[in-house]
Amino acid sequence: TVVVDPERKKVLWIGRGRSRAEVRPFFELLGPARCAQIKAVAMDMSTAYDLEVRQHCPNAEVVYDLFHVVAKYGREVIDRVRVDEANRLRADKPARRVVKTSRWLLLRNRENVSEEKVVQLDELLAANRALMTTYVLKDDLKQLWRYRSAFRARRAWRSWRRRAMRSGLQPLRHFARCLEPYLPGILAHCRWPLGTNLVEGINNKIKVIKRIAYGYRDDAYFFLKIRAAFPGVG
Repeated sequence: TVVVDPERKKVLWIGRGRSRAEVRPFFELLGPARCAQIKAVAMDMSTAYDLEVRQHCPNAEVVYDLFHVVAKYGREVIDRVRVDEANRLRADKPARRVVKTSRWLLLRNRENVSEEKVVQLDELLAANRALMTTYVLKDDLKQLWRYRSAFRARRAWRSWRRRAMRSGLQPLRHFARCLEPYLPGILAHCRWPLGTNLVEGINNKIKVIKRIAYGYRDDAYFFLKIRAAFPGVG
């Protein structure tokens, strides 16, 4: 677990695990007075992080990161529907092979797909209604993080959920139902446009630090090296 100040880009604290017990020392070190000053915390959809923030930071809003919600959609909706469609096409081996090998094409953002692959993607979506539905709703889900008005974002969510429930695709309907309790943390992005992209970048650099040293036997020393590498700006 890496805790970062998003304004100063400074690593504040590192913990070995992701459980509530392993994250709690950060809040205990910070103390009740400073915890009360925190207004927003960006995170993935970790229940442990969520519960600890709510317990120790009474004035903080939890903000769920776009990348992690969309990644969850990819695993639970696009992957599941793709497998279901491949199974449905058992009698049509060429079509089944196209669907089975389309995972990364469906998960990748369209702007990151080569011109040659865009043609392949469009042909796939035109030929398969279920994959077209999940692909379009993936892009529409991402739009929720573009709003700065919570009212408009909530209205967009209701429209998205209604289309998901009417799709007839069970993985998509299940995802919509499971995501709804997390809606306050998604709408919080309208007030606090934060994400975990800074942390993800730091995590990648931490992997490089560890690889260059061929690993560290001492956690405390490793964590000091990480904090020294990210002292912050300003």
